[in-house]
Amino acid sequence: MTQSPHTSNATCPGCETPDLAFLEHDHDACASDTLARAEALLVERGLRLTPVRKRVLQILLEAHQALGAYEVLSRLVAEGFGNQPPVAYRALDFLEEQGLAHRIRRLNAFVACMHPGEPHAPVFLICTGCNTVAEAPGAVVGAALGKAARGLGFAVDRATVEAVGRCPACEAAA
Repeated sequence: MTQSPHTSNATCPGCETPDLAFLEHDHDACASDTLARAEALLVERGLRLTPVRKRVLQILLEAHQALGAYEVLSRLVAEGFGNQPPVAYRALDFLEEQGLAHRIRRLNAFVACMHPGEPHAPVFLICTGCNTVAEAPGAVVGAALGKAARGLGFAVDRATVEAVGRCPACEAAA
């Protein structure tokens, strides 16, 4: 696996707090730990991580960046998994349904879920400089949204919060 530009040989804060994609961490260990948790979760659910599904999840885990379905497909084709869009879309849909990937609507792309099996409602922080995506805790934002909605008599079933800006590295370079 490749390392993100935000990596070092330091202890892996990303594994303990994977929402901190912008911090330096051992990305290989972070991705390996997340993949192991995802595999265990699917075993508990009696589901199978087929070779294509596993490779798609690995591709998403290789960097803290959102990838479009065609970017994933091109990687799969290069590795001999098939060249039809449904190959990538089916795997991405499965991963999203199982809570192992998130769809980033603003980018029409996907990122690996860094908290597989944990109930959470993340806020996605998207860097406009390097396209890194961090999955930040969103409980406070969700509570505020719920309160505002209830004030208007509205019941929120689901919400996705995506914020764009610059990560610390891109901000420092600006």
